[in-house]
Amino acid sequence: MPVLDQPLAELYEYRGTNPRPNDFDTYWAEALRELDGTDPEAEFIPSHDFHPVQGEAFDLWFRSVGGARIHAKYLRPKAAGKPSDKKSPALLWFHGYGSNSGDWLEKLAWSGQGIAVAAMDCRGQGGLSEDNSPVRGTTQNGHFIRGLDDAPEKLLFRSIFLDTVQLARVISSLPEIDASRLGTFGGSQGGALAVACAALEPRISRCVAAFPFLSDYQRVWEMDLAKDAYAELLQYFRLFDPLHLREREIFTRLGYIDIQNLAPRIKAQVLMGISLMDPICPPSTQFAVYNKIQSPKETAIYPDFGHESLPGFTDRAFEFLRTL
Repeated sequence: MPVLDQPLAELYEYRGTNPRPNDFDTYWAEALRELDGTDPEAEFIPSHDFHPVQGEAFDLWFRSVGGARIHAKYLRPKAAGKPSDKKSPALLWFHGYGSNSGDWLEKLAWSGQGIAVAAMDCRGQGGLSEDNSPVRGTTQNGHFIRGLDDAPEKLLFRSIFLDTVQLARVISSLPEIDASRLGTFGGSQGGALAVACAALEPRISRCVAAFPFLSDYQRVWEMDLAKDAYAELLQYFRLFDPLHLREREIFTRLGYIDIQNLAPRIKAQVLMGISLMDPICPPSTQFAVYNKIQSPKETAIYPDFGHESLPGFTDRAFEFLRTL
């Protein structure tokens, strides 16, 4: 078996390296209380440019923390919401780093099977969502260091994680949706958000994540893989802490938005796709998440694959999720 990281047997025992802040639970309790006080003011606008036969397409706008307006594509089965029909399950779909919610067409397979889909644009990235959160400090590129030089509650991914929860709350409140049958789905950053949403919204019942990003930052650094998606970590040290005098402080602060620290909160059933030759999100950082999940879980291990499409994984995810 090719080896990029630890041997597989050791990976199944690995529990992470990045420090967990002492007030981690309080931090997220306060964050959720802030979200509780944010009226989503949800608005569903029928799509002007996409008219599927087997579904109904809407641009969804809702308000999240900091007053930002967040955009998502919402596709529901054609008959959903009619009084004679049973309520539909819903899938929350999250995209990769810097990208957007993608095309409508790729979601039709789900709505065609009676599953509503809501695909969120992450604030500050390639979609339509607003990023209006002022922070002290600068960001050369990327987003997980955004707010690192400000108060911990200014970390951008705190807001993005909360955006996923607000999306879940908006979708679960719809009359056509069965709030007990919610799933999350994504790869890379999308996998991280699928995990974060399932951790922070206990009503999520199924979670699918492929090679999740935003995990175990210090491990990435120690493996000399602070490049590509994690390049901003290297640039931050070079520009703002070249002697690494604040190294412990920086990694501890990143621990607030480290999904391995959120993983024990998950109550959903979890399917995780893990690629053992992944130099972008190293296998040990993926296992740091998986090994801390305490709810029912399973893995699909791809020994020869990196940060790329995993053959058969989407089909397996569909089988896993369609029983929502």
